[in-house]
Amino acid sequence: MADFLFEQPSDEEVQYEENDDEEEEQEEAEDNEDADNKPKKKTQSPWDFSSYSESVADEHSRRSTTSIDFKISKARQQLSEPIAKPVEEDSDSDDSEPHRQEEYRPEDGDDEVDTNVGEKKPFFASSEGVSFQANSFMELHISRPLLRACEALGYSKPTPIQAACVPLALTGRDICGSAITGSGKTAAFALPTLERLLYRPKNRPAIRVLILTPTRELAVQVHSMIGKLAQFMTDIRCCLVVGGLSTKVQEQALRSMPDIVVATPGRMIDHLRNSKSVDLDDLAVLILDEADRLLELGFSAEIRELVRLCPKRRQTMLFSATMTEEIDELIKLSLNKPLRLSADPSTKRPATLTEEVVRIRRMREGNQEAVLLALCTKTFTSKVIVFSGTKQAAHRLKIIFGLLGFKAAELHGNLTQAQRLDALEVFRKQEVDFLIATDVAARGLDIIGVQTVINFACPRDLTSYVHRVGRTARAGREGYAVTFVTDNDRSLLKAIVKRAGSRLRSRIVAEQSIAKWAQVIEQLEDQVAAIMQEEREEMALRKAEMEAAKAENMIAHRDEIYSRPKRTWFVTEKEKKLVQKAAKESSAKENGSESKVMSAEQAEDLKMKEKRKREREKNLPRKKRRKLEAAREQLEDEDDSDEGKGKTKKDKEKAGISLVDLAYRRAKAVKAVNKAVDAGKIVRKTGKKLKPKTRVSESRTDEMQDLFQNDMSEKKQRKPQHGGMKKKSSFKSKSRYKRR
Repeated sequence: MADFLFEQPSDEEVQYEENDDEEEEQEEAEDNEDADNKPKKKTQSPWDFSSYSESVADEHSRRSTTSIDFKISKARQQLSEPIAKPVEEDSDSDDSEPHRQEEYRPEDGDDEVDTNVGEKKPFFASSEGVSFQANSFMELHISRPLLRACEALGYSKPTPIQAACVPLALTGRDICGSAITGSGKTAAFALPTLERLLYRPKNRPAIRVLILTPTRELAVQVHSMIGKLAQFMTDIRCCLVVGGLSTKVQEQALRSMPDIVVATPGRMIDHLRNSKSVDLDDLAVLILDEADRLLELGFSAEIRELVRLCPKRRQTMLFSATMTEEIDELIKLSLNKPLRLSADPSTKRPATLTEEVVRIRRMREGNQEAVLLALCTKTFTSKVIVFSGTKQAAHRLKIIFGLLGFKAAELHGNLTQAQRLDALEVFRKQEVDFLIATDVAARGLDIIGVQTVINFACPRDLTSYVHRVGRTARAGREGYAVTFVTDNDRSLLKAIVKRAGSRLRSRIVAEQSIAKWAQVIEQLEDQVAAIMQEEREEMALRKAEMEAAKAENMIAHRDEIYSRPKRTWFVTEKEKKLVQKAAKESSAKENGSESKVMSAEQAEDLKMKEKRKREREKNLPRKKRRKLEAAREQLEDEDDSDEGKGKTKKDKEKAGISLVDLAYRRAKAVKAVNKAVDAGKIVRKTGKKLKPKTRVSESRTDEMQDLFQNDMSEKKQRKPQHGGMKKKSSFKSKSRYKRR
């Protein structure tokens, strides 16, 4: 594969006043050395997150709330004594033990992995006759406005995936593209799409391109990238449709029929179902970015619905850094035999990436935060993304970093969209040194200048690991990836060893430094608890204000609100929680094994089964519904009471069924077996031969029949003769016959 180059975009060229003179002197020296060379033009930044929502300060003033940074600064001012940080500069002294790096060696509990055998072939093999090399963008046969945009962005030479994809996409072929992270997949589908739109029928406006992404931040990034590539094409309009932003503004933009729509699946379906004059009848190109993530839990149903709403005659393109075998389900959406392009193997590591592992022993799992602080104060001090496992853990790390005076931003699902975009913007401008995030930031985000990725919480699988570490060492730059591995994460450690091979390093953090930082964190616990309590009180007050405002609006605008058509939802929150719960149960059953998580199709089938079951129960008579509810309540009570008694599931199910129902079920089962035997579907076992009837049994049967007949004749003889007297019961029956 040929090397590819990106000229340094302006993201990393943040100008400071003190460096202006030095840059001017360097430019003058270059001009004097070579007068023929023209001065270099400043390249544009492809991303700009600040222009997509209101500022965080305006949002807080509108909502009458305060930011987390304000709360942290107030807590620091209230401290009677300043927090004493461990002195890291004395690492050269004899008493302190420095951090060190060494080659990774498998321990007794870890099985050594043979990196040469058992490797799976990449799902997408390279297509024959497709060239993955191009010396310039002019060889890709794109128009002059796009060439000018590439020059303005600093793109001098196409990457392998761009060189292979752009010419084929211009012919309208369906494409499944895979390449390593940071190889320019966004431009690979944006350039041919914009080129095709130059020749669209301009007298009839319509939505012609739909780009779907799994996260809002990735959608914002793709929208910004398309805007920069189309800056010299004035007649092309692009619209952003994601959650967290104004629905009315997006609805107005969609009604104006933009040429390109960049969206997340849920919000796009919402507009197609509930907004008037919005459809995809004239769609020409459907693009699925990060296709494997779109197939995961929670996205499969939305993708199927959107594909159903798209016209059959369209071009479909799928792109991702990791292409698993599950993508084969999504390939069925492409009609014209999709072309599979793989510029690199799905799990290939960038050559400039250094991967390290920090082993967290079982006795040290409580000091994981101290290990992180020891690394962030001494070894990795700036341009660091820290990936946490949960939103709560990320928020706690943000508070601790703030109390210790570190410049950090947080990015997770508990923040508003304005706060999430602001965190990306301040980190991009290098106003903060650390970005503490969940897996929301693991997909597709191209923040230039990231030097280190620290996996504070070990990712779930190798795919998540590839995407996390792909935030650094992008486009040929150097980068570090440090992963904290506990004793429970050995299966993933084996996969990382197999992927990195001999290049994997093990980092040893000094015990003395960990102990000092653990003491500092213990001193901060009261302040952390106080800040979290203040946030909870502020949130409760905010919810009460929202409820009061909602009630006032309902009273003041009741007629207008009820005159609107009711909004419909493709997937309700209840159904989402049900699918997520099923996924958690399936992953819990695995108990750390390497078996696959529940696929999207299985989750969809489970959801539809539950839905059909609820519909059937709604149509049942009231008596049967009550009977079912009572049986369920009885089962739940028995589950709570018999939790430790070791009862089997079958016994618990039988306990919730009445005897009549049980007898009915058994009779039905016997009847079904007999029917199957008569039809020849089941052959009865002939192991036990039936005994022939003996004379004794026959005589016994005859004797019983004689006794029964004698008994009946005696009853008839004992019947009293009353003459003309009639019983009330007999009177009713006889009168019935007389009426006829």
